[in-house]
Amino acid sequence: MKQENVMIKINDVSMRFNLGIEKGFSLKQGFVDFFDFKRRKEKKSRKNEFWALSNVSFKVKKGEVIGFIGSNGAGKSTLLKIVAGVMKPTQGKIDVYGNICPMIELGAGFDMDLTARENIYLNGAVMGYSKDFIDSKFEEIVDFSELREFLDVPVKNFSSGMVARLAFSVATVVDPEILIVDEILSVGDIAFQGKSEQKMLSMINGGTTVLFVSHSIEQIKKLCDKVVWLDHGVVQKIGGKEVCDEYLRSVGAV
Repeated sequence: MKQENVMIKINDVSMRFNLGIEKGFSLKQGFVDFFDFKRRKEKKSRKNEFWALSNVSFKVKKGEVIGFIGSNGAGKSTLLKIVAGVMKPTQGKIDVYGNICPMIELGAGFDMDLTARENIYLNGAVMGYSKDFIDSKFEEIVDFSELREFLDVPVKNFSSGMVARLAFSVATVVDPEILIVDEILSVGDIAFQGKSEQKMLSMINGGTTVLFVSHSIEQIKKLCDKVVWLDHGVVQKIGGKEVCDEYLRSVGAV
């Protein structure tokens, strides 16, 4: 049952990946392992398993802007994908109360052989928008993307920044209850980065609940009122902006 003002509940979530890595083999080692089944099984398990998240738990209230910090491989993107429903956790449970707009891998729903115009409708359909809705928002999407002169150009001829601009414009055409953002404010040129940040701020000010991953600590401090610090899949600390300073000290950046 939903608790008052709680939009997301993350309960003891863990995520295991099977890396499927088979490293060097020798005839001698193979002979030893063959006669020691337990050792072989433990060795294989150790070699192939990677826990991206371990017993992560916290709640997100309506209107909160939560920033996630940590080094590469800390589990930030994995956690957001689980919240978005892209992945299912190995253990634990996530309850989400509200519609989600995940901006995790911009352009993932595009067909590179189709034009920008065609991809606006394709990406909109992937996100659950009707054709009539896209028709009504088409000019707004194009104006925000600043790609009008490229509408009938196949997206495969776009730069990565142009693809990101088009995808961001489609993804933010509505104000969702929950917005998931993974590093997308660092794409495109400087002008569009500022425009994207302003769009996100307007959504925040409108009461949208936001989960935000960025390697820019300054962006985290500017946009977020709560910070979750992850390291090797384990929550190190949850708190205010001061958590950013603790993280920077831990990595020797201050």
